Amino acid sequence: MSSLTRPGGRTARVRDAVLRATGDLLAESGFAALDLAEVARHAGVGRTTVYRRWGTPTGLIADVLVAMADESVPRARTGSIADDLRANARLVRSTLADVRQGRLFKAVVVAGACDDRAADALHGFYAARIDEWAPCVDEAIGRGQLPDGTDARQVIAAVSAPLYYALLQSGQPLTEALADQAAGAALAAAQAGAFAAR
Repeated sequence: MSSLTRPGGRTARVRDAVLRATGDLLAESGFAALDLAEVARHAGVGRTTVYRRWGTPTGLIADVLVAMADESVPRARTGSIADDLRANARLVRSTLADVRQGRLFKAVVVAGACDDRAADALHGFYAARIDEWAPCVDEAIGRGQLPDGTDARQVIAAVSAPLYYALLQSGQPLTEALADQAAGAALAAAQAGAFAAR
């Protein structure tokens, strides 16, 4: 575990303040306007601290995504694949529909399109969230609710994909009904064997 992620102490307090400031500035002004000196000012820490520990705007974004993955809500364990997928979709929806979080996600997606380090961090964030939720699909296979060979990671990705599309492309309102529809569509496809190994 690096000094940046060690719980407790001044290092952790500085990291929390800097990442909060980074998230606020990303949500407010986007990736193109992210400036390390401005982050330091908003966080109430020295500029040299930010430059030394994070180095670049993409270094900050990478650490923001690590923190977001670490702090994400654990998956549901309802015993029903339909309820688990619905819970996953509603969690994604509530995050993306939040004014600050929605803008933050847009900013980090833009960063990922511009910079390989930010892209790697974004991929790591999504992988961590899928890893958290994929066991509900594996458990459903074990209960006979889904076909053998169903790719759990693909099912979870299919749940959230329409919600990210709405946020980033279509502008469709991120309603709870849309979340439930996304979960239902992913479940129906999984039950039909669409995500089973051929």
